Amino acid sequence: MKMKAFAVAACATLVAGAVPAWAHHAFAAEFDAKRPVHLVGVVSKVELINPHAWIHVDVKSPDGKVTTWMIEAGSPNVLLRRGFTKASVAPGTPVVVDGYQSKDGSLRANGKDITLPDGRKLFLGSSGTGAPYDEKK
Repeated sequence: MKMKAFAVAACATLVAGAVPAWAHHAFAAEFDAKRPVHLVGVVSKVELINPHAWIHVDVKSPDGKVTTWMIEAGSPNVLLRRGFTKASVAPGTPVVVDGYQSKDGSLRANGKDITLPDGRKLFLGSSGTGAPYDEKK
């Protein structure tokens, strides 16, 4: 009887551990590779949270209206290893973001690259998500 209880507990633990993996999505589930965006704006907020970091960018349109875009990036750990820090993208930092808009047309995008004021270009994405990769030149 103890063996049966142990087996049930082990199975329940494995199922519970898999739940976060179910919540993670592929690029194509939420973003459209045929809708690239090129945003020039100022960082208003940075959320280095798992499983994806978010960069909020205020973008001014030609008529002067400011809209805030939410840019999804890779995990904080991956970004930090690529040179991305809270200081490099602090609120108030002017940036250029290239990425792909959400399928629902909202002001959300999956970030591909972010260009900082000093000219550094950092890759924002996560590999293996199904997001389009840069074409080799």
